[in-house]
Amino acid sequence: MTDFVQVVKERRSASNFLPDHPITKEELNEIFELVKLGPSAFNLQHTSYIAVTDPVYKEKLKKAAYGQYKVGSSAAVIVVLGDKKAYLQAAEIYEGLKLLGVVNKQEYDHMVNDTVATYESKGEQFQRDEAIRNASLSAMLFMMAAKDKGWDTCPMIGFDPEAVKEVLNIDDQHEVVLMITIGKEKVESRKPRGYRKPVNEFVTHI
Repeated sequence: MTDFVQVVKERRSASNFLPDHPITKEELNEIFELVKLGPSAFNLQHTSYIAVTDPVYKEKLKKAAYGQYKVGSSAAVIVVLGDKKAYLQAAEIYEGLKLLGVVNKQEYDHMVNDTVATYESKGEQFQRDEAIRNASLSAMLFMMAAKDKGWDTCPMIGFDPEAVKEVLNIDDQHEVVLMITIGKEKVESRKPRGYRKPVNEFVTHI
């Protein structure tokens, strides 16, 4: 396992990937086994992923991403989705706590009702915001876990979300939050890291 500080410092947004470095389903699942441990509001686990390695679908996603080279050269394109109706799974998700005796039926019912009521009372905009917030948290963990496993990534918002939904047959319940390209970076083409603000410019201590 790589040192955490090293992972943070070495993670870069890779814009150019080496060819002929495929990633297997097993290697991706090793990353997702770590990703599933990430936090989510009310433990609703709003995030789902579509891992695209098929060259035909990658080419379609490249078109949806305005022809960006890194989509085509990557080992896989990871489409990150946020479920706007994740709260409807609260009963199923919390069931395990009741079965294990961690909560009794009364506590279980309260947890479910409180979660559903919170999301329904705050409305559709909140539900969409939550889908994006929680998927973004998960996506960051994916990129860090991928780096720990020796893979390079690049988060992307430069794409047509409706085109992506059409290519992958994604329903309207799910928000296409971002895409992540993953592969082995062509390091010699890497640009210097961009300017980072000093801590005192973005942190206020009270």
